[in-house]
Amino acid sequence: MNLPSDFSQRTHELLGDNDYRQLEDALQDEAPVSIRVNSAKCDKEVKGERVPWSANGIYLAERPTFTFDPLFHAGCYYVQEASSMFVEQVLKTYVSSPVVMLDLCAAPGGKSTAARAVLPDGSLLVANEVMRNRVQILAENLIKWGNTEVVVTNNDPSDFAALPGMFDVVLTDVPCSGEGMFRKDAVAVEEWSADNVQICRQRQRRILADVWTALKPGGLLIYSTCTYNREEDEDNVAWIARELGAEVLEVPVRPEWNITGNLTEADFPVYRFLPHKTKGEGFFLAVLRKDTEGGEEERTGDYLKEHAGGRKDKKKGGREKQQVMTVPKEVKDWLQHPEDYQFEVKGTGIVAFPKKHSETYALLQQVLKVIHAGVTLGELKGKDIVPDHSLAMTIAMRQGKFLQAELSYEQAIGYLRKEAVVLDSSVPRGYILLTYKKIPLGFAKNIGNRANNLYPQEWRIRSGYLPDVLSMVWDD
Repeated sequence: MNLPSDFSQRTHELLGDNDYRQLEDALQDEAPVSIRVNSAKCDKEVKGERVPWSANGIYLAERPTFTFDPLFHAGCYYVQEASSMFVEQVLKTYVSSPVVMLDLCAAPGGKSTAARAVLPDGSLLVANEVMRNRVQILAENLIKWGNTEVVVTNNDPSDFAALPGMFDVVLTDVPCSGEGMFRKDAVAVEEWSADNVQICRQRQRRILADVWTALKPGGLLIYSTCTYNREEDEDNVAWIARELGAEVLEVPVRPEWNITGNLTEADFPVYRFLPHKTKGEGFFLAVLRKDTEGGEEERTGDYLKEHAGGRKDKKKGGREKQQVMTVPKEVKDWLQHPEDYQFEVKGTGIVAFPKKHSETYALLQQVLKVIHAGVTLGELKGKDIVPDHSLAMTIAMRQGKFLQAELSYEQAIGYLRKEAVVLDSSVPRGYILLTYKKIPLGFAKNIGNRANNLYPQEWRIRSGYLPDVLSMVWDD
């Protein structure tokens, strides 16, 4: 890897001679491979070294063929860079009761799924992505993760100013110059420049200023980048504290984690992950608490009461008019505790959303472009209701409501390729929940001689190739 000369000079000045040389050497090595297991779905043991700051993070000895692992598609684990799993420690330190949390720049969903895994029950996670071409993968990954206390939105950070003081926690993993991704992304090396660092710094400040109103006084801001330079890291943290009004907080860490602290003259705690010291990619994180002094954000309760019940249906901006329909009890009973949900028809889909967040959800729908919320139970097709893939993925589905058929590995890959599935003749006709190693993969409609594949077309495995030797996360 040929590092840009300006990057080398700037980073050498920041780290010093010895650390910079070690970093330079580390960037020539292969990046470690790590996953985070979804303990709500899988209790299988994964062989590998534990990621010390994540309860379910595992370093793998080699990179498996994730695309050809059905349990990857079933949401049993998420492939996530180890350093970024540190968000878990922040939430465990400062969040002990239910909160409303916003992950502002969330795609593809690593930190969102990590947050959702450790947030207390009763919390609501709003995962947002401004880029249209990235928000669908965010929704896909959160649907696979299986928790219903989730909303996925597609909005600019400035849109959240209409939600004063709504969020107890805001995570801003801001777009950055990407220095921490150099050894995984050759494009990041090619596109780096000192000018781009300054552009990123200004963009990051705009994003933070735009979303600041939506964070309630006393709320928690988690600021992170995947870069090394001080302008996007410590300097921006100092700017947040000084210009927006916040206190920088400390997160307990252990010495053996080899996390690096503040590299500037400023006296506040930050957390740097440097590849020559910590097993992971380059990552920076700081935690701040918003000042509690005055401000209109404190009128959150009045704002909710004024607007949550007065939603006007709109067809523009992705807000579809709701159909008036009574959802059949047998469909509601597809969930374990239907009494805990409100049900609505959106387009041709039947959506269930936790009642405890109904006021917040109404306001979100009024202000934001909602891509996914709660769990989609099924799709209306004439007089029929076709069970949705979101239902198969959720941990809230009631067991025993659908007949199940266990697939072999070859059948599972065929199903994930959206191929027709042939089931055993003993399997009854109708909607069947297909499983692999007892984990739900999705639905099919068995019509006798074959089964119609109901796997989402846009999620299918597009490769017809199958490796001669499969390396899997879980051994058979």
